[in-house]
Amino acid sequence: MATIFWDSKGVLYVDFLTEHCTINTEYYLALVEGPVKTAIRNKRKRAQTSVSFLQDNARPHLAARTMDTIQKLKWNILPHPPYSPDLASSNYHLFSPLKEHLGGKRFRNNEEVIQDVQEWLHWQPKEFFLSSSHKLTDHWRKCITNQGYYVEK
Repeated sequence: MATIFWDSKGVLYVDFLTEHCTINTEYYLALVEGPVKTAIRNKRKRAQTSVSFLQDNARPHLAARTMDTIQKLKWNILPHPPYSPDLASSNYHLFSPLKEHLGGKRFRNNEEVIQDVQEWLHWQPKEFFLSSSHKLTDHWRKCITNQGYYVEK
């Protein structure tokens, strides 16, 4: 399983979950406080307070410790209405083309899959992420305006 943190300019950080691991609050916090915070700091020239952070309503994302940490980082948490999976642009803009890329391929081990995914992400043009970011922003606004009800893409 891959967790991908990205913005309008590209991938910030990719985490590949190893076997026998679960994404719980501690695991997610370690990602956010460690490599994700570092990647944002290294990539952005502006103050870190300009970060707008959208995550779904998974339990580790909504845990009090997670919310406190994100507030301490002074990141702006965008609301994600319950039952709005259509807001996860990774599902429809990122993972669909990745799934198509991986379709029909055979890998000997996890390392080959990880390498192929990382290469695919690396070779996506900047417009790929910029376009997705714009679509997400528009979609998010419509969803919030509709009080979380489903929005056609």
